[in-house]
Amino acid sequence: MVHPLLFLDFLSKFLEPLHLSGAGAEAVLYTWLIMGLLLLFSLAATSSVKIVPGKLQNFAEIVVGGVENMVVDTMGEQGRPYFPLIATVALFILVSNLIGLIPGFYPPTANINTTAACAIIIFVMTHVVGLKTHGVKYIKHFCGPMIWLAPLMFFIEVIGHLSRPASLTLRLFGNMNGHELVLMIFFGLAPCLVPLPMLLMGVLVSFIQAFVFMLLSMIYIQGSLDHAH
Repeated sequence: MVHPLLFLDFLSKFLEPLHLSGAGAEAVLYTWLIMGLLLLFSLAATSSVKIVPGKLQNFAEIVVGGVENMVVDTMGEQGRPYFPLIATVALFILVSNLIGLIPGFYPPTANINTTAACAIIIFVMTHVVGLKTHGVKYIKHFCGPMIWLAPLMFFIEVIGHLSRPASLTLRLFGNMNGHELVLMIFFGLAPCLVPLPMLLMGVLVSFIQAFVFMLLSMIYIQGSLDHAH
């Protein structure tokens, strides 16, 4: 059986010479690679579901159950229908962050196109959920608590909502791109001493950034579900 790291190293060497023209081409290649890995993991974990789970099924249940509990704790039972979206985005971002710690691999989240795509999905879904839940009354979310302040509050709220995808995009991109640059610099200066502490820090940063993106996504969608006051 081929070791997973050897398989990933082979894919890295295979993809390395494929420098396609255009911005973000490398990020697109690794995005497809990560989607393939997540799909293979899902198929392997669900191919033979048993009452007494094996190691892989047990690990998958822990991950899915943990994310589901977090969604319900943050959003309540009304947030359960949006668990697939939030879990998918969170797992994709987490794996994208972690894959950059493998030498020769590039994390898609270090490219602003990838982070912007994830942020726009959450932004659009937030308002789709709001319109689906409240209909035309969703406009009240932008009018403030007092009717005479509505013209002013409307523009303030619109600006605030438009800043959300920019905030999600730049926060994730800045942290992952900055970490990637710092890691490359330290590897060049002290390749024998620095790698382990920096890799441990990279794992921590990867989990924190995925958690923050997921938490903010839940808060935004929860806000669109609530009734305007």
